[in-house]
Amino acid sequence: MVSTEHTATARLAAEWFRWYLGSDVAGKGIEDSAEFVYVTYINTTPEKVWNALIDNEIIKQYWGRHKNVSDWKVGSTWLHQDYDSGAIDIDGKVVEFDPHQRLVLTWSGANEDLRKEKPSQVTFEIEPFLEVARLTVTHDELEAGSKMLEGIKAGWPMVLSSLKTLLETGKPLQMTTRRWSGPPE
Repeated sequence: MVSTEHTATARLAAEWFRWYLGSDVAGKGIEDSAEFVYVTYINTTPEKVWNALIDNEIIKQYWGRHKNVSDWKVGSTWLHQDYDSGAIDIDGKVVEFDPHQRLVLTWSGANEDLRKEKPSQVTFEIEPFLEVARLTVTHDELEAGSKMLEGIKAGWPMVLSSLKTLLETGKPLQMTTRRWSGPPE
């Protein structure tokens, strides 16, 4: 019988090789991909990671003074809004809602330029991994070379790094505690 630890280690190794070889499900190199995947391991519980994705008092700390507004029922609208002004930056629908495990949302930019691009989808998968929580964020159905893809590649690493830091230390990365219009040039 294979232990849980060995199975988890084998999965981690397989993911590393997939990254190292630079391929995605479409068989393209990572740089040409219209999919963005970010995996992080957070020294906390899956329940705390889940709560950090839907609790606006937590979200505003690590996601540039924003909040995610929804009743979180499948088919409902969700809005990514400025916490203070209420300005909407992203909107979409709730596709899946499986507490503490999986959240799937459609994703459309609210400004005029991003409205011209097709909607994409983001999936948050949370699972226990050895003694920690593993968070996998897959943002797919993106147009290769699109403005949204550029923003996703720059934005998700900052937001998710700050989420991890907040949950592990009690303080988010300072750069994500205030409004910003994008990554530094």
